[in-house]
Amino acid sequence: MMGAGSTPPWLRRAGIEVLGWLLVAAGLAALVLPGPGLLALMGGLLVLSLQYSWAKRLLVPVKAKALRMAVKGVRTWPRILASITGGTMVIAAGLLWGLRPPKPGWWAIGDQWWLPGGWGTGSVLIASGLIALALITYSYRRFRRPPNLAKVTGSGTAPPKGKDMTAKGTNEP
Repeated sequence: MMGAGSTPPWLRRAGIEVLGWLLVAAGLAALVLPGPGLLALMGGLLVLSLQYSWAKRLLVPVKAKALRMAVKGVRTWPRILASITGGTMVIAAGLLWGLRPPKPGWWAIGDQWWLPGGWGTGSVLIASGLIALALITYSYRRFRRPPNLAKVTGSGTAPPKGKDMTAKGTNEP
């Protein structure tokens, strides 16, 4: 017999299936449409990995590649600035798409093809830009070590948590 607050197993399984496959489908669509396609695809695999071992196996190399790319993306200031500029431009494109200014004179195709989708497409672009900026911030905070720490430790890694490094390079208790 189930408790008052427990979810039936069939409902949990159905919820995982529906949410996981919806995220996978949205991710695949967003690969060719505006939106965070890879992020949604990875989210779908993450949800499906709760139920399926094949999804868990697919997620391992994707996660490793994503972490390598995150480290690489914040390695230098030009990369960081280019990423921030890209995210900001996506947000600006979303605002432009939503505001839908009049068709310019050089646009040779019909009016219906000038920024189609209105605020629906614009809001997805804005959300994508905000997600990109949040991921850049996360990557910077997690993977980019402060310059003074590199001089103190003399290595490419930060000291273990709970260990402070002195100017002499020794651990204090």
